[in-house]
Amino acid sequence: MKRFALGFSLLTLLLLNSLSATQKTSEEAAVRATVTDYIEGYYTGDSARMEKSLHPHYLKHTISGTDGQLKMTEKTGLQMVEDVRSNGRQKNPSNKKEQITVLDVAADIASAKLVTADWVDYLTLTKWNGEWKIVSVVLREND
Repeated sequence: MKRFALGFSLLTLLLLNSLSATQKTSEEAAVRATVTDYIEGYYTGDSARMEKSLHPHYLKHTISGTDGQLKMTEKTGLQMVEDVRSNGRQKNPSNKKEQITVLDVAADIASAKLVTADWVDYLTLTKWNGEWKIVSVVLREND
């Protein structure tokens, strides 16, 4: 009887662990999809696609320059969407490169890294009303 109880406990533990890994994988895929909407909305000039990826309190910090002359600027979500709407499709799609890495998912928050040909973004996301949304971005332009 003890062997049965031990076997049942181990089987239950394995199943729960497997379910947890599957859930984490699906959450990582959802985070990746949100970051993809963000960058593809930018590249294609699709402001609606970008807007759906952004949390209402979105804020982006852009860092540029060299060590002695660093410059930091900020943009809200509304400014980002308006920029995409005004500027349309990016002019050099052949230079388009994007590498998305989901760094971590913990309950309803996540972090990701987006590498493009011209900059690197570090993104913080939250699960808002059942959907992943980007809350903040720190962008470092390539020198």
